[in-house]
This record gives sequence, C-alpha cells and structure tokens, in this order.
Amino acid sequence: MKISFEIVPRTPQAFDDQYRFALSLGESISMINVPDIQRFDIRSWDTAKKINRNVHQFVPHFRATDFSLESGKLFEIIEENELDHVLLVSGDPPEGMRKVHNTSVLDLISAVHKRFPKITIHAGFDPHRSGLQDECDYVFRKVDAGASSFFSQPFYDTRLIEIYAEHLQGIDTFIGLSPITTTASKNYWEVKNKVKFPNAFKAEYDWNINFSNQVIAMARDMDFNIYFMPIRIDLESFFGKLNLR
Repeated sequence: MKISFEIVPRTPQAFDDQYRFALSLGESISMINVPDIQRFDIRSWDTAKKINRNVHQFVPHFRATDFSLESGKLFEIIEENELDHVLLVSGDPPEGMRKVHNTSVLDLISAVHKRFPKITIHAGFDPHRSGLQDECDYVFRKVDAGASSFFSQPFYDTRLIEIYAEHLQGIDTFIGLSPITTTASKNYWEVKNKVKFPNAFKAEYDWNINFSNQVIAMARDMDFNIYFMPIRIDLESFFGKLNLR
C-alpha cells in the first residue's frame, strides 16, 4: 500500500508548513501530490524544488485545457523540472478570462506517453459524476491512451469503494480521502460534486477518522492505495489518530 499526501500551493509559506508536516509522518507517506489551482499564483510544477525526491515521489497536476499539444509547453515543463510523474486531468471550467485550449485529457495522456514513455502518467476518476460503468469505461480509455495509475475524488462510503476496487483490480488505484467536518462543506460536496453521503455520515472529526482507518485497513487487504486530500483541517487532530503504519 502506498500513501500520497496532497498539498495545495496557496502560498509558499503554507506549502512549506504542510510539507514539513508530511515529512513528520515518516515513511508512511511516499508521494506528494500538488494540484494546480487557477486562482493561486504558484503553479504545481513550481514546487518541484521544494520536494525531497529521495524521500517522496513528486506528482504535480496538469490541466489539459491549459496546454496546446502543438506548443510543446508541457513537454518543456517536464524536461526542465526532470519530472518522472505527472497527473493529467481535464480541469474545471476556466475562471475569469483565462485562455483555454481545446485539448482533451485523452489526447494529452497519449502525447505525453509517446514523448516520455518512461514517465508514470497518473489520471483521475470521479465515482460521483456518472454511473459506475461509464466511469470505469473512461478509466480504461485512459489506460489505452497511456495512463498507468489513477487517483480518485474522495469517497465517503466503503460499499462504493469495494465496488470500484473490484472493477479496477489490477490497475494502480489511489482511493481519495478528504475529511469533511462542517455542514457547509458537506453541502458544497453534495451540490458541486454530486456526492451521495451514506445515512450514517457525520461532519465531524471522529466520523472521518474512523472511516479513514476503515479504508486504510481495506487498502491493505484489497491491494489499493490511499490519497489524502486534507484541504482545510487541523492536520494534527486528524492524522494523529490514523493507523498509517
């Protein structure tokens, strides 16, 4: 079982603080994921030099709509930062007047795979946006394009995890965990991300800690990986009670 820890690059100081915390968790954390958020000035790949790659695999995210295949800009970024892992996603609709390109994530995966066949290409999947069959079909299309590993949007139901783990058996899969500790956050995930929470769900630390420990135990038994997206929580209060080892 591998565990990846996501750090959102809000500010240089905030990034450094969260990376120090990830380091404090020791060998249980093997990967650092860095999303690329439109409203922040720091791009995911700008954090490359902040990560000790002797300790952690560095996985910056790239949005397909930010790159023209003809420009070769993404290839330059990969070469300049000596990247050996990338996570390629479609990307959310643009904010403001940001320029976008009509590049599909499938085409981007294929282009990067052809140019850099030794790079590990990660992709995403979302268990909430469509039906199981459609989402699994999309995963397999990404595999055909050149992706070999997948990071999910967060789960909140072990029954749904079991179903996806069964259908994606043999594919390197990271199950997303993102604690929700306020009613406002729960409402956000329901409306924007179409999450259907189980009846037993509670927006509190104890529920999220117990659920996360259940999923970690499942990952060891069922041979999948864990992807922590802590967002805005008290890291000590949450991770201090997890069975990471």
